[in-house]
Amino acid sequence: MKLTFNPKYFVWALALLGVELLIATVFSHIGFIRGYIGDALVVILLYYLVLSFVKVKHKSKLIWGIFIFAVVVEALQYFGVASYLGFTKGSLGYILLGNHFSWGDIISYTVGCLFLQLTHK
Repeated sequence: MKLTFNPKYFVWALALLGVELLIATVFSHIGFIRGYIGDALVVILLYYLVLSFVKVKHKSKLIWGIFIFAVVVEALQYFGVASYLGFTKGSLGYILLGNHFSWGDIISYTVGCLFLQLTHK
């Protein structure tokens, strides 16, 4: 692992962030897009964000590390950790950590990571 800046991956990360923001605002009323597509894209966004700043030798390890991270965050949602930490509804911490556990989210993370695994060897 080597720290380096990769502008190509950074542009992809920014583009995906833009898509995620559109999903959270413009398409927020379309449950399938917000609930499933957005969650699959968020792991891809994290992948490109990491690759923007770190040169990774084994991309599959990164992909599944991101998957584990996403599942841990989902587990924290199950236990309501955002509330225990004192984050109020609508605060940045509450939004980033989340507050609603869903097996569908874990399936979406899996789909996003499988997509990455199949396309980024």
